[in-house]
Amino acid sequence: MLATLTGLGLSTAAGLNAYIPLLVVGLLANFTDAVRLPQGYEWLANGWVLAIVAVLLVAEFVLDKVPVVDHVNDIIQTAVRPASGGVVFSATSAAAELDGSAWMAEHPWAGWLLGIVLALIVHALKSAARPVVNATTAGAGAPVVSTVEDAGSLGLSLLAVFLPALVLVALAALAFLAWRLWARLRRRRRQRAASAPL
Repeated sequence: MLATLTGLGLSTAAGLNAYIPLLVVGLLANFTDAVRLPQGYEWLANGWVLAIVAVLLVAEFVLDKVPVVDHVNDIIQTAVRPASGGVVFSATSAAAELDGSAWMAEHPWAGWLLGIVLALIVHALKSAARPVVNATTAGAGAPVVSTVEDAGSLGLSLLAVFLPALVLVALAALAFLAWRLWARLRRRRRQRAASAPL
């Protein structure tokens, strides 16, 4: 169960930033005993892979803070973030196989699918909200929101690895924030429609 919570947390983090959970898992597997990668996932801790992920993270960190460029980046990340979510969830569900989960051993695709879907949902919410933030703040909100997303991805990744039992609390908080944001966006649209000249 804890491995599944770890996978859920890492996949959600991947929806915010594809490279942070990959880097966290790879670095912890490479330099500590906190993460044990199962057979077939050792490449996540490879030095070259970590270097490439770090370079991609720096590029993402910069591009995601520039209005308009962030939207183009989100379009590109539509494939990358879910793939990252699938990888990190699959690695942790493969770990669940080592813990004795017969169902996961018989259905290895389930971890990939769940990770992809979860990261895609988070990515879709992020991508839908960002243009609204940019439009309502004249672009000034992009770096602030991006920094919060990066911090959330890092925090959720670390929480998923070290305190997986709290992942459900974090996911509930994210769901509540997404619901509040969605309600606010709908209210603003209604106000604009009501105030628009006929």
